[in-house]
Amino acid sequence: MLKNNNKSSVIPGFYNFSEEERLETLADFAGLERSQLETLSNYGNLDKHLAHLFIENTVGVFSLPLGVAPNFVINGKPYLVPMAVEESSVVAAASHGAKLVAARGGFKARVNKNPQMTGQMQFFPDLSCDFERILSDHKEEAIAFANSGQERLLTRGGGVTNLTWYTIPELSCLVVLLHVGTCDAMGANIVNTLCEKLSVFLAKLLGNCEVGLRILTNLTLERTVEASCIISPETLSPKGDGELVVDQIIRAYEFAYFDVLRASTHNKGVMNGIDPVVIATGNDWRAVEAGAHAFAARSGSYKPLTKWSKTLKGELFGVIELPMALGTVGGVTKLHPMAQLALKILGTPTADELAEIVACVGLAQNLSALKALATEGIQKGHMGLHAKNINEQRMRVSAINE
Repeated sequence: MLKNNNKSSVIPGFYNFSEEERLETLADFAGLERSQLETLSNYGNLDKHLAHLFIENTVGVFSLPLGVAPNFVINGKPYLVPMAVEESSVVAAASHGAKLVAARGGFKARVNKNPQMTGQMQFFPDLSCDFERILSDHKEEAIAFANSGQERLLTRGGGVTNLTWYTIPELSCLVVLLHVGTCDAMGANIVNTLCEKLSVFLAKLLGNCEVGLRILTNLTLERTVEASCIISPETLSPKGDGELVVDQIIRAYEFAYFDVLRASTHNKGVMNGIDPVVIATGNDWRAVEAGAHAFAARSGSYKPLTKWSKTLKGELFGVIELPMALGTVGGVTKLHPMAQLALKILGTPTADELAEIVACVGLAQNLSALKALATEGIQKGHMGLHAKNINEQRMRVSAINE
């Protein structure tokens, strides 16, 4: 084992080190064995050059298991859904929820019409000036300026569609929102580029005022997705107490609606399904998480992302709605071989179709969790698989140490 008794994390020029130099530095700092360095150097199915392209200071890759959740039927189309996740029971729960829903015809899902990404441009003009008139008079000119040079995006049906604005009196600032159709791209880079470009133009119109931040928001209120499902009582329980299970699931949802402590765990369960699909397809799960939780709190109090109720026929009805800005072109989505395979498994969906799939997985995951919680309990239910796996891990560790 390499040892360093004078450790320092301040390493000038680390970014310029070769991979071998980084690994030697890391081994010296952390006391890594040669076998551990070999583990770091195993890039598996990710090309080493791509790994270095994706992030800075690359020393290896961190693999996640990739599972497939069957049973999904969405808008009449069957899907096997790839999920990249490290936690036991997540894939099983999604599959179980999807099976319950498939018995009644599957999920219905739709994105909002003409989905848009939104960017924010912050200005500090003299708020006593008639900025409302200035922005209104020059709106079309500003949109045309922003779209100039974006012929490829415009040809695909995208581009800047609108400008809106509001003030924050506490900060004495004006915020102009840039609404952009990004087609099958997630669109973060497009929106940020357009915000930086247009802010210069608008600052001059507003009297050469100071410009603040210029960046997209992950609370994409114009790029949301909704999915729903119906489950019959008979499907929920073969014991003849399905009506009771329906009521118990609804009661569990109501607990989350009125209690923020429960709502946080309720929504974590939803994201248990959503994040693995987002990761598997090479999308930004952090952006999706941020948008989802902000959306859950948009009323001023944090609420569940799903809603459960009873139909007139006594069946269980579930619905989920949340922001979902995903891409199927550009960036990691097109470069990472596993992301490409995941999209292939899904039938090469458009960005809108991918958003619908992801929302349905979140709803299925929530259904399984609530059913387990409301009946036999989470540990005795699908979390029993997690406990079984943990116990097997402990046995293997003990065998290695003997």
